[in-house]
Amino acid sequence: MIRMPESVEDAVVRILRIANTKLPLDIGWALEAAAGWESNSVAYTQLGAIMDNVKEAENTGRPMCQDTGVPVFYVSGAFDASVAGRIGEGLRRATAEIPLRPNTVDPLSRENHGDNLGEGMPIIRYNPTGDDFLQITVMPKGAGSENMTRLAMLNPSEGEKGIRDFVVNAVLDAGGKSCPPTVVGVGIGGTAETCIEMAKEALLFPIDSDNPDKRLAKMEEELFVKLNSSGLGPMGLGGDTTVLAVRLRKAHCHTASLPVAVAIGCWATRRASVRFHSDGTTEYFQGARP
Repeated sequence: MIRMPESVEDAVVRILRIANTKLPLDIGWALEAAAGWESNSVAYTQLGAIMDNVKEAENTGRPMCQDTGVPVFYVSGAFDASVAGRIGEGLRRATAEIPLRPNTVDPLSRENHGDNLGEGMPIIRYNPTGDDFLQITVMPKGAGSENMTRLAMLNPSEGEKGIRDFVVNAVLDAGGKSCPPTVVGVGIGGTAETCIEMAKEALLFPIDSDNPDKRLAKMEEELFVKLNSSGLGPMGLGGDTTVLAVRLRKAHCHTASLPVAVAIGCWATRRASVRFHSDGTTEYFQGARP
C-alpha cells in the first residue's frame, strides 16, 4: 500500500499548475540554444517573445498559453480503481483554482461542460507495473498542435524513406498552426491506435535524453537537421529553428503493415509528474522520468 502525505486530488492540481505555468528545463535550454544559433532577425524576435512570456507566466503563476489544452494523464506503478475519480476531481478543482480554460465540449452540440470534464474525460492511460510507487504524469495538449496529428498506414516497401518523408511533410504542412519551434513525436509500428499513442507518449520524455535505440537515434538526428533546414522557423515566419527535437518510438507490427504517426508538441510541450513513494515521500518533476 502506498502511503500518501497528500491527496491525489491536491497533487493533480499541483502538477497541472506546474505544467501550465513553468516551462520544463529541457525545453527552456533548447529555446535558449535556438536563440544562440538563430540567424533570422524575425525568428530571433519570436524566440525572445516566447522567453519573455515564459518568465511572465512563472512570475505571476498564470498559464503561459491561453489554450490550457485537454490534459492527458498517464498513470503507472501501483494504483487502484479509485484513481480515475480522484484525477477527475483534481482536474475540476484545477480548472477553477489555477484557472484553466474550460475546453471540453460535446462534439456534436458543442455545449461546453464548464470544468474540463464530460463524457470520456479525463483522458487517462494506465500502465500497471510492479513498482512500489504511484506516478501520475499530465500533458496538457492544446488544439493548435493536437489538430496537426497525422497517421499513415504506409506500404512496408516504403521503408525508412517513406517514414522520413511522411514526418517531414506532416510537420511542414502544419506550418505555423502548431506554434513552432515544436517537439515532434513519432510512432512507428504497432496498430493504428497504438502508433498514435506512441507518438504522443514520445513527447513526454526529456528532449536532452538519448534514445536507447541507435537506429531510431540516427533517424531523430537526420529528421532534426532536415526540418531545421526547411526555413519554416518560429511561428512559421521563417528562420533556422523549426523543431527543438524529434523523438521516435517503435513497436512490432503486422507483416503487411507499416503504421506511422506524428504528434506535435508546441514550443512549450508542457508536462509534469508526481510520484508517491512507498515510504510516504512525494516527488514532483517535469517529464515522464526524473
